[in-house]
Amino acid sequence: MTAGANAPAGPDALADLLRLLDLERIERDIFRGLSRSVVIPRVFGGQVAAQALVAAGRTVPDDRAPHSLHAYFLRPGDPGAPIVYSVDRIRDGRSFTTRRVVAVQHGRPVFHLSASFQTYEEGLEHQSEMPTAPDPETLPTAAELLPRHADRFVDPGVVDRLLEARAAVDLRYVDAPPYATAGEPREPRSQVWFRTAGKLADDPLLHVCLATYVSDMTLLDSVLLAHGRGGWAVGDVVGASLDHAMWFHRPFRADEWLLYDQHSPSSSGGRGLGQARIYTRDGRLAISVIQEGAVRVPHGQE
Repeated sequence: MTAGANAPAGPDALADLLRLLDLERIERDIFRGLSRSVVIPRVFGGQVAAQALVAAGRTVPDDRAPHSLHAYFLRPGDPGAPIVYSVDRIRDGRSFTTRRVVAVQHGRPVFHLSASFQTYEEGLEHQSEMPTAPDPETLPTAAELLPRHADRFVDPGVVDRLLEARAAVDLRYVDAPPYATAGEPREPRSQVWFRTAGKLADDPLLHVCLATYVSDMTLLDSVLLAHGRGGWAVGDVVGASLDHAMWFHRPFRADEWLLYDQHSPSSSGGRGLGQARIYTRDGRLAISVIQEGAVRVPHGQE
């Protein structure tokens, strides 16, 4: 059987993801979302962050777009149970709106997010220049790349699960991903192009939430590259996201190519830091991202 043969096609997987982000409103400021996990026995952090931002956004006027979020992952999410999102309306100012969201499962908080929204206004303009990168169409797709390295994974069946988990997003590595070069330390920098596997509606909040979802997929890759580690699926590290912050600078579409330029300035104390900028294909700086994660080496593999 070809790896990924059971994975849903891109448009079907995207429709499934959009349903996952379409939260049920059960009270004025309380929402419920389904959860799932295809690859690991816990909820994917990008899903919780995106759902929490959906919940916050549904309590904010349409003329206010998110400009930043700051979040902590508190406990592993249970993929077999729904997640309840409680929104606290911290502030509604003349230009800015602030929301706090707590995600709860089994009576305990698993995730906490603060998000700020702003009405559009003109202001000073400058940005960092977009780094060079090859055109995304010249790079291998996940369906082409992952099966080539199936022998590196502890469980070769993880290829199918990864393809299923990422079928809603077309994500292409500029250079070899960590699992392909385990044992070979490299510069702590990674680039990927990504876009959703199908067109999206014009709702700006939806595009921001989709980018939030994807932002948790590869940000700690550069930490692994610095030490020649392949990642959890290779079995040479274990870890999880600890906190996550994003700043949304300029409008973008998540169904058009975005360059995710990532690097790691530091790792210590069982933690690794990833920093990144996301650019539109025409060179506009759309998003800045920072994440710290627990990155631990299993006993005996130090």
